[in-house]
Amino acid sequence: MRAVGFKHYLPVEDTNAFLDLDIETPTPTGRDILVAVKAVAVNPVDTKVRAPKDKVEETPRIIGYDAAGIVEAVGADVTLFSPGDEVYYAGDITRSGTNAEFHLVDERIVGHKPKTLSHAKAAALPLTTITAYEAFFDRLGIDRDGADAGQSILIIGAGGGVGSIGIQLAKQAGLRVIATASRPETSNWVRELGADHVVNHREDMVAQVRALGFEHVDHIAIFNDMRHWDAAVELIRPQGGIVSIDDTDLPMPMGGMKMKAASLHWEFMFARSMHQTPDMIGQHKLLSYVADQIDAGNIRTTLSNVLSPINAANMREAHRLVETGQAKGKIVVEGF
Repeated sequence: MRAVGFKHYLPVEDTNAFLDLDIETPTPTGRDILVAVKAVAVNPVDTKVRAPKDKVEETPRIIGYDAAGIVEAVGADVTLFSPGDEVYYAGDITRSGTNAEFHLVDERIVGHKPKTLSHAKAAALPLTTITAYEAFFDRLGIDRDGADAGQSILIIGAGGGVGSIGIQLAKQAGLRVIATASRPETSNWVRELGADHVVNHREDMVAQVRALGFEHVDHIAIFNDMRHWDAAVELIRPQGGIVSIDDTDLPMPMGGMKMKAASLHWEFMFARSMHQTPDMIGQHKLLSYVADQIDAGNIRTTLSNVLSPINAANMREAHRLVETGQAKGKIVVEGF
């Protein structure tokens, strides 16, 4: 089967940063399904894994996490899917990745693809959807079905992939969304997705949020980096919660959090599959829920750019675009 991988961890400009490969097609066992991959998306985690370092792989490494495709075959213990089913998922960072013509994945972290979306539009969603969903509903404890309607949430870094789906999930839950964006195109993007207010995270966020009439906000999601920590602590309400997806070495003073009895949560969407947690199937359920919401017209894809076909040259270009830090929504590479 065809695949895209690498042996050396190189700058994306290097033509050897990705290689076109021909490798053996795997066979599913246990709860694994074999998916014929139709489209993949590139996330910041892809670029972090591939980032230059002094390491050489003996056999080519295949990365990639977001995918949409069709079930080709199933393991003996599979109960959720059958050959021919259309699926979307974000994979497992501890296993070989989705940048391959066929891919093995545990059925418990796979959802039925939205019927109304193409494979490219569906591939843009899984990793960021799982991240935002778990951040809001599992970590912060917001009620998905509207019991917390009217509460406020500040989404820092709202124009990226996680923020783009996060805005929509928060609005579906009835929250008032304050989104941050720093450029006209991303400000317009987050408004299109439903943000009630937009502030610039490159300027004084505390002053901007308070100028909107919010002395404090009920929830804060940091979806870019922790340089905004002090502002988040200042803005979170007493007994509120902050969730972050950024692993950081920056100072994070906790005195303000203690005085407010506020909580800090970390979101890492690979935790369930990496540690084989008893609730792994939760990702299957949430992806299927979001697919239903999309098919009902309540949530839209966050796709912004499609490259084709899936090959080394286009994978380099997709990684280059993500590494600029200027992309809005998601970048997808489609078709072998």
